[in-house]
Amino acid sequence: MKAGLGLTDFATLEALLHKGPLTISEIQNKVLLASGSMTAAVDRLEKLGLVVRKASPGDRRARLLELTPKGKQLAASCFEKHAKDLEELMSVLSEKEKEQTYRLLKKLGLLAARELEGQKTRLRSSKARATK
Repeated sequence: MKAGLGLTDFATLEALLHKGPLTISEIQNKVLLASGSMTAAVDRLEKLGLVVRKASPGDRRARLLELTPKGKQLAASCFEKHAKDLEELMSVLSEKEKEQTYRLLKKLGLLAARELEGQKTRLRSSKARATK
């Protein structure tokens, strides 16, 4: 990965680039990382001057992550290269095959999102029952 970034770092930067400032737990849910791995990634990115932690206006306990100008520039260039690499790989497919691939990946992505949301709901329910 460019600039010594690992997949976790890239996924974090990419989420912030496309979604704007997010809490660590919001990013963690998007990139599906364990808490310790997410903290390590954020620490690395912060040390490199690519992100900053800021207080969340809506929740004093939460911290928002935001790209620095350096982080925004790096994330944009990495994502651009990533997109070009994917386009190059997809170039072997016909337009019809690309459309089919897109439709199928979207279907899988939506299913995965529903499954993940169901898991979170079940986890919250079990935690609520455990505290009663």
